[in-house]
Amino acid sequence: MAAVSAPSASTLSSPSLRTALPTRPPSIRFGAAPRPLTLRLSQGARPARRLAAAAGGGAAGPDMRETLDKVVGAHKVVLFMKGTKDFPQCGFSHTVVQILRSLDVPFETLDVLSNDALRQGLKEYSSWPTFPQLYIDGEFFGGCDITLEAYKSGELQETLEKAMCS
Repeated sequence: MAAVSAPSASTLSSPSLRTALPTRPPSIRFGAAPRPLTLRLSQGARPARRLAAAAGGGAAGPDMRETLDKVVGAHKVVLFMKGTKDFPQCGFSHTVVQILRSLDVPFETLDVLSNDALRQGLKEYSSWPTFPQLYIDGEFFGGCDITLEAYKSGELQETLEKAMCS
């Protein structure tokens, strides 16, 4: 029986073993630092609790819709995802985070796993049943597949440039 050696560090870092995005178009660099994402609906409550309170019993009740309008309107790029940008909890969310980071675009994230009312409310708000959900300049852009295709075609970069300049 032949001995099997452990792979070297150079083998593990080879391009064929890394998860790679398609050939990257030129980066978009934006000078403005992202504003922190805050939701202020009641004093002292954590954001997840505030969003749950805003749901008003129904997933996308008027309070939840108003809250989501404020969140997506307050930031140029918002990603509702499973997990956080530093610790995505699904591959699709991870892919969209990688795309946005590769473009050096400032973006905010909200974890839909930490709040069931938010998760259900967003499905109705966007008429999109899955996550992640990307919003650019206050408008729903799409999920992972749409974002990836738009990235490959250059449409995402154009949309982000327009949003950042507006």
